[in-house]
Amino acid sequence: MKILLVEDEPDLGAAIKRTLTQNSYIVDWVMNGEEACVYLDSQWTDYTLTIFDWLLPGISGLQLCQMLRQKGSSIPVLMLTAKDTEADKILGLDAGADDYLVKPFGMGELLARLRALLRRSPQLKSEQLKVGNLILDYRLYTLSCQEQNGKIQTLNLTNKEFQLLDHFLRHPEQIITRDRLLNQLWEVGSEPESNVVAAQIRLLRRKLAEIGCDRYIETVYGLGYRFSIPKT
Repeated sequence: MKILLVEDEPDLGAAIKRTLTQNSYIVDWVMNGEEACVYLDSQWTDYTLTIFDWLLPGISGLQLCQMLRQKGSSIPVLMLTAKDTEADKILGLDAGADDYLVKPFGMGELLARLRALLRRSPQLKSEQLKVGNLILDYRLYTLSCQEQNGKIQTLNLTNKEFQLLDHFLRHPEQIITRDRLLNQLWEVGSEPESNVVAAQIRLLRRKLAEIGCDRYIETVYGLGYRFSIPKT
């Protein structure tokens, strides 16, 4: 799951990003509203959730939230702010924020509020994603495959394997480029090795081979990869 964090306080931003990364989130962190607009408008990245500080240089977190809702986006927004009056909270929520966290706050509360937002998200209303004969479990980080005879085989997944499969299963039969996978599964600016996507695909195929599903991932030469599930 990829989160866009917009926070202009360096120490707080670094602490939030470190906490989220330690809890298996992929985080892009920017420090002003203008840069956030560029990230939100990118065709290469789908964010699961956003965290906006209210008081930002230039475009504020409140304005970012309003812009998202005006575009028809339903992506969850958690607003961070030192503004703690009832009137401020009403203003933030009416602008389109889904939740409101007053500074200072503990990282445990931040994580709990994110989990609550994800449970309400249209993308993750269920704890499982079912596509064809595959079931991806968000709680257990497993992939299950139901064979024609009814037998179910289950794989335990690493964090990156899970993230890759989640993206494939949300875009079945679509050609997904290497650059899109790179932007979706790694933080912007992390500069992973040039062959990291191919290497991760190879590892995932090896894992899927344990349950006879390695051919689900097709290499479309010159374009990218496609995840195709046989019709049952």
